[in-house]
Amino acid sequence: ALRETGKPVILSTGMSTMDEIDRAVETLGTNNLVILHATSTYPMEPEEANMRMIPVLRDRFAGVPVGYSGHERGLQISLAAVAMGAVAVERHITLDRTMWGSDHAASLEPGGFATLVRDIRIIEAARGDGVKKVFPGEEAPKAKLRRVPA
Repeated sequence: ALRETGKPVILSTGMSTMDEIDRAVETLGTNNLVILHATSTYPMEPEEANMRMIPVLRDRFAGVPVGYSGHERGLQISLAAVAMGAVAVERHITLDRTMWGSDHAASLEPGGFATLVRDIRIIEAARGDGVKKVFPGEEAPKAKLRRVPA
């Protein structure tokens, strides 16, 4: 029924096996689908992140955007997901991480969320286009440091 609406679907893979993910993608189809790698532990320990699943999902479901749904403390793992090619990042937000409930400890306060967005934008810019070139800022050091002309 959800597939028939034609609306975008975000599929989180927490608590799932690869067979279950395969069945979900087969059921939902790949149009308007975003798959989020996730480990649904609150808060998640770094050893459970399994970030290598991001390229595995991207390769397995070619053409389907793959992102990351994070439940860890801090920002490092979410930022690593972007560096590994995640096209979307989902994080919980709270007004106070010390509030009662398992979600709050794995959530970001507004300042942390703003920092995450800022750092994601920096990583996106730093990823580049994969074409090796000499940047304008390298020209002066190149002229000064190169001993042998190319």
